[in-house]
Amino acid sequence: MIRVMLADDHAIFRDGLRMVLEAEGDFVVVGEAENGAQTLKLLPQLKPDVLLLDISMPGLTGFDVVQRLNQKAEQTPVLILSMYPEEQYALRFFKAGAAGYVAKDAASTRLVDAVRVVASGRKYISPEVATLLAETLSGELDQAPHELLSDREYQVMCQIGSGKTVSQIAEQMSLSVRTISTYRARILAKMRMGTNAELTHYTIKHGLA
Repeated sequence: MIRVMLADDHAIFRDGLRMVLEAEGDFVVVGEAENGAQTLKLLPQLKPDVLLLDISMPGLTGFDVVQRLNQKAEQTPVLILSMYPEEQYALRFFKAGAAGYVAKDAASTRLVDAVRVVASGRKYISPEVATLLAETLSGELDQAPHELLSDREYQVMCQIGSGKTVSQIAEQMSLSVRTISTYRARILAKMRMGTNAELTHYTIKHGLA
């Protein structure tokens, strides 16, 4: 049996994942977490074969969890399951140490395949991510300005690009408005832009929002 832990802040979505996985017959969900801090606390106790991790959770985000696991040399493979398409975050998560990335709107068969691949100790590379990697390695993609951003800055940029206000982003990420405003200032400086409108135009043009 493949032991899976679910980390997502939506209980209904976790219930759906449990049903999909356990219907296969060779999966067992050994535990669930609704935020990043709870995930880090339960993981050493549950010792799953695969951690299915959402990006956007209250407090510690998926990025935070993956980075902290790497700092602890945690060996549990992490499969990112996100509402955001591969071109937004997949390569960043692979660089951070994730073993795979699947969009939430992907077919359940792809998710099941991904969990099995990651549980076997391999990386799960979707066709979309494979294309991104090929383009990067072949030099077809020059380093874009947003690649200079930290993971947290990148998250904030994408949220601004999707039309969210500083207050809305602060609430979603469980950070202060002042902190998000500081990130926004850093982003604008690194991107050599002056307004949110410029950021929004950039994210739409590059398929990041």
